[in-house]
Amino acid sequence: GLEDEIRKIAIPMRGRMVHAVDGNVSFQPYGKDDEAIYSVSRGGINMKLMDLAEQQEGVQLYFNHRCDHVDLEKGLMTFETTAGKTEIQSDLIFGADGAFSALRHAMQFTDRFDYSQTYIEHSYKELCIEANADGSFKMEKNALHIWPRKNFMLIALPNLDGSFTCTLFFQFGGPLSFTSIKTESDCENFFKTYFPEAIELIPEYKQQFFSNPTSSLHTVRCYPWVYKNKAALIGDAAHAIVPFFGQGMNCGFEDCTVLNELMTNYNENWDEVLPRFQQMRKPNADAIAELALNNFIEMRDLVADPVFLRKKQIEKMVAKKFPDRFIPPYSMVSFNHIPYSEALSKGSRYEEMLSRLYEIENLENVFDSEAVQQIIESYL
Repeated sequence: GLEDEIRKIAIPMRGRMVHAVDGNVSFQPYGKDDEAIYSVSRGGINMKLMDLAEQQEGVQLYFNHRCDHVDLEKGLMTFETTAGKTEIQSDLIFGADGAFSALRHAMQFTDRFDYSQTYIEHSYKELCIEANADGSFKMEKNALHIWPRKNFMLIALPNLDGSFTCTLFFQFGGPLSFTSIKTESDCENFFKTYFPEAIELIPEYKQQFFSNPTSSLHTVRCYPWVYKNKAALIGDAAHAIVPFFGQGMNCGFEDCTVLNELMTNYNENWDEVLPRFQQMRKPNADAIAELALNNFIEMRDLVADPVFLRKKQIEKMVAKKFPDRFIPPYSMVSFNHIPYSEALSKGSRYEEMLSRLYEIENLENVFDSEAVQQIIESYL
């Protein structure tokens, strides 16, 4: 019953609105039949989920409790609170405590625990496009706006109050980077050169640029996610990813769905449930981590590239000809329940197919020929 409540606070985005440096704007739909991704407040979803857990399931929620130590063998957690330290013992601990998980930190001291934390060269800074005086949007509201600039980009997502939350994904260091913009003059020159349109949309862009924090982006991979039948990692604690596919929270929800099915199938026998949970989810978590990194390249660079745009046209031709057999890679991830690992492997194969079709001259005229159809069939 939560979906209807979330849709009330969500704005559908049916495609990318791409803003070129010269001011030209083009729309690239995400899917077909009005398929859309949604701009929604993370805090809003969190509050709805907490209300549901508390009111319908009787879950007790404790705020301002920071876990600073876990004894895995004893199932003992130490929390720092405003009133001092407190300890809680549990037979089974789920660490849903994010990219810098305290439970995962404890598991890192166990034997044969693999862990990596990889930062990308880009960081991000949030800016805000305020609504018009009458509360209306300054741009098309049902789109994700992108200003792609080869190695960096600005994006904007709509909010219910008519504003847009903007995020500048930009190199952390180097000759053209966050660290190279030190003065208001540097900032002005940067925006005039790369985002002149944003100057009109965000009159106070300089103030926002220097007052808002710069944050890093990283990917977490680890294994195992389970310690005996005493503890398990879930969500970002097990597989934090960069945000460029918008699938971080969805991947966490998938964890919950799979876990719930296993609990039902194995009657909450944790010796059966937990090993199967990590075996089923680990390949998909690794896949979406790679897909998210790949999508960053697509968003910041390829959406304005003629070769990419031509391949998108060819992709639509194939999808129209084989509607029951071909699903574009983006749609596999965003609009279907196809596992991430399958979307990654099929996506790589389809990219090879599109590259071959791209090389065929006058493809539209020979698309229905036996030779072209054989190429497509070989990949499907």
